[in-house]
Amino acid sequence: MTYVIGLDYGTDSVRALLVNTEDGETMESSVFSFPRWAQGLYCDPAKSQFRQHPLDHLEGLEKTVSEVVRKSGVNKNLIKGICVDTTGSSPMAVDEKGESLAMTPGFENNPNAMMVLWKDHSSIKEANEITELARSWGGEDFTKYSGGIYSSEWFWSKILSIHRKDSNVAKAAFSWMEHCDYITGALTGQSPIHVKRSRCAAGHKALWHRDWGGLPAGKFLSSLDHSLADLRENLYSQTYTSNESAGKISGKWAAKLGLSEDTVIAVGTIDAHAGAVGAGIREHALVKVVGTSTCDILVASPQEMDKKLIKGICGQVDGSVLAGLIGLEAGQAGFGDVLAWFSRLLLAPSIQLISKSKHIDSLNKEKLLAEMEEEMLIHLSEEALKLPQGDSNIVALDWINGRRSPDADESLQGALLGLDMGTSAAHLFRSLVESLCFGSKRIIDQFEEEGLRIDEVIAVGGVANKSKLVMQIMADVLGRTIKITASPQTPALGSAIYAAVACGIYSSMDSAIKMMGPDFSQIYKPDMEKKEFYAKKYRSYIRLGKTAEEHNKM
Repeated sequence: MTYVIGLDYGTDSVRALLVNTEDGETMESSVFSFPRWAQGLYCDPAKSQFRQHPLDHLEGLEKTVSEVVRKSGVNKNLIKGICVDTTGSSPMAVDEKGESLAMTPGFENNPNAMMVLWKDHSSIKEANEITELARSWGGEDFTKYSGGIYSSEWFWSKILSIHRKDSNVAKAAFSWMEHCDYITGALTGQSPIHVKRSRCAAGHKALWHRDWGGLPAGKFLSSLDHSLADLRENLYSQTYTSNESAGKISGKWAAKLGLSEDTVIAVGTIDAHAGAVGAGIREHALVKVVGTSTCDILVASPQEMDKKLIKGICGQVDGSVLAGLIGLEAGQAGFGDVLAWFSRLLLAPSIQLISKSKHIDSLNKEKLLAEMEEEMLIHLSEEALKLPQGDSNIVALDWINGRRSPDADESLQGALLGLDMGTSAAHLFRSLVESLCFGSKRIIDQFEEEGLRIDEVIAVGGVANKSKLVMQIMADVLGRTIKITASPQTPALGSAIYAAVACGIYSSMDSAIKMMGPDFSQIYKPDMEKKEFYAKKYRSYIRLGKTAEEHNKM
């Protein structure tokens, strides 16, 4: 009997899962919440600046992995591999050894030297420049496999923005590494030049493709800024799929984590793609990873793709999900984030008033505020469920954090239409849920309009597992059955499956998924009586979106 570890880095925390390779059973798990991130350090939401200190990630790595090893009591020699999945694109500047600049003297508190989180949208201008240059420079259109549009959520726009605003970081950075490559490099002790870079991150976020020999040409990058062409020399030309080994764990990290030095470290990946593997993705199955944002993942054979270029998505990359198949990604820039925003909006005045109250002692204030924060989303969901169909004509637009797919544009904003004096918080909440589901439908429509077949929808992630309201409305809006995976930790399980193949326990991803993949815990079937109601409201959603885009151009 052998074991592997899936290490899943989310926005707020990291989770380690020790998994039995025979049947995918979770033997032990551990979660570490990022302390600096929880304090809001190095972030400025008003500027869409979201940065994370690498110590959050390294401390989380040590705490979670060592804990699952210790608590499980499993012999370290039976733990054969680890795979890391992270958010993306979340790059950071590193030195020649692969250490984050934020860990070096002079840069300890510089946000530009830290990891630029996926949701950081402070480089919209730079993203637009990259898109325009790709269309006009006279050479290869490097965005043609990325939906034809470059995003501020991705690798080059973030680096270009920081190089322009912080020359000290630009000069001190030997290279830049995606989060998943950084952690993989740390575990193997490899330098940025030698670490095997993730095909998933490179293809979907950094415009890597075999057609042009790897990353975009130096001439193209220097047209944006000469420093990018110089940086390109210290990046990579080859990339690797996550079923491959990146090397063995270093002695330093083996000792820290209580593992054998024979432990294989798989090539890293992005969390949503690991989630798709953990959900048992296969051809013609759309996996929706539904959490803070969403990622919609498909795989297709080269024969089905037949040189198709899918417009408006976040990339089509050979081997990014399953080796030998084209991985396609789309998604929504805000999902759970949008509902959490509305909850905070309602809570904020009450929290301020209760905090000032002279009629409640400090201990009861603390308990009351904690209860309100914990119960608000649950209460809103329960009240929204009570509303009869057609009780409100409110139409919402889910672009509060910008639009990711189709056609990325992070400058777009949300909207509400149809308010009256009878509008309640439950009405608004339900309209936001509907808008998120309409956004999901628009993505599926885009895939199908481009000639791809979708036979089933599988959902994973925190929202999928916790919110019956959201998932039932999604089934009704899509007019499709939605299956929810039994594992609440699907990305970590997917990483464990990658690890099991990378260290040779299974010879293929198909066989590993068959043995280790989860069953389904719940199935949501659409209420076909609501089909026409939601079809009409969806048309209003599309019209509202067009109006918002016109307003954004003014």
